[in-house]
Amino acid sequence: MKNSYKYLAKNIGVLTISNFATKLLSFFLVPLYTSILTTYEYGVYDFISTTVLLITPILTENIQDASVRFSMDVNNDKQGVFTVSLKYFFQGLIYLNVLVVINYLLNLNSLFKEYGFILILMYIFQALTGILISFAKGNEMIGSISTSSLLGSAVIIASNILFLCFIKIGILGYFIANIMGYVTQTIFLGVTVKVWKYYRPFNNYKHLQKDMVKYSRPMTLNATAWWINNASDRYIVTWLCGTAANGIYSVSYKIPSILNIMQNIFDMAWSLSAYKEFEGEDNDGFFSQMYAGYNLLMVIVCSAFIVLDKFFCKILFANEFYLAWKYVPFLMISVVFSALGGYIGGIFTALKISKEFAISTGIGAAVNFVLNIILIFKVGVIGAAIATAISYFVVWLIRLAYLKKYIYIKISMLKNSISYVLLCIQACVILLIRDDIIMYVLEAALFLIIMGIYMTQIILICKKLKAVLFKK
Repeated sequence: MKNSYKYLAKNIGVLTISNFATKLLSFFLVPLYTSILTTYEYGVYDFISTTVLLITPILTENIQDASVRFSMDVNNDKQGVFTVSLKYFFQGLIYLNVLVVINYLLNLNSLFKEYGFILILMYIFQALTGILISFAKGNEMIGSISTSSLLGSAVIIASNILFLCFIKIGILGYFIANIMGYVTQTIFLGVTVKVWKYYRPFNNYKHLQKDMVKYSRPMTLNATAWWINNASDRYIVTWLCGTAANGIYSVSYKIPSILNIMQNIFDMAWSLSAYKEFEGEDNDGFFSQMYAGYNLLMVIVCSAFIVLDKFFCKILFANEFYLAWKYVPFLMISVVFSALGGYIGGIFTALKISKEFAISTGIGAAVNFVLNIILIFKVGVIGAAIATAISYFVVWLIRLAYLKKYIYIKISMLKNSISYVLLCIQACVILLIRDDIIMYVLEAALFLIIMGIYMTQIILICKKLKAVLFKK
């Protein structure tokens, strides 16, 4: 069990060092973006980048998920896994070019017509980066993934400063800077992974391809449903409230993105640990203890960020972007349930279960889509944030129910449920209480109550950390 924690902690440590510092720096550059770009321009960027997130798993049949899982198996041919993955990338690129040409000729969408070339570039380098990261992850090359993320983020930050502050080319510069970050990651990972050793375009991997696609196709539905959960609200906000409103709403994701970074780091490390440690039972309590600790961390950080929501937004968001504070609390709550659902998803990955992935995320997506239309129409943009939180809660509940079929994990449902209700109360307090002094007093009190609920667990964790840090 000690080795289990050690392996997970090592991977989390490596990923945190490379990811958190650069993402944090990028986070604090938000005032630069919001002071130079208009809400409309930010809305355009978000619209195009969100579209790329949607089309990539569809066009590639989400082959990168199969790349991770099949690379983990020592019995699989690594050359075959990588070659099949690239085959579906090129297939997707052909489809995308055809769609862009059709849109250009028929003028079906003016934004896609204007930014068609940008769309293709973003697909190429985001999809390639995703496949290379997946293959490297499956081969436990965590250090290479971390370094690539560090380099990519550094290039994005430096390029944004150059293009926005000095060359001053606005939204085009913002697009180019982000593409350059993915180009950097692609080149670095390509060299580190040594793609020339694995890519065999003329070899026949018919049986492996069949197995990989059988696994990845249900995950395509999962990825599409995940997109609906995570991004379709921007489309509906644009449709019902306008591109400028979407610009404000999309920038509100910047604060939850800090919690998202923690989630992504843990998810990447956890999926490897789950694969190594899963034995059908949780006899040593490893899975239960990790779930409890992860839940504790996400809930407390979420609560603290809700307390400081307005404070952060005053510092980070310039001009009309400040209105984004209204949407942050429920988006923070959505990240908590996304993280807990992702934890269970790591166990599903270890078992090569894609059906449960797809069903749970699909139901959540349906809930999200329906609630988005109803709530945005009724209460405006805030309805999108509420719908997102509810949909991730639904996904978590369904995955929790599925999990019982494969492994029993001890979860303190009563204690956790009380803390989730308190998070929702916090979100309502900050929205409804006009007087800032009263609001901050109530928010601080709710945060302390949540801390009190988990105090026994916090003390236990502190004792363990003290024992490790002061161990002779």
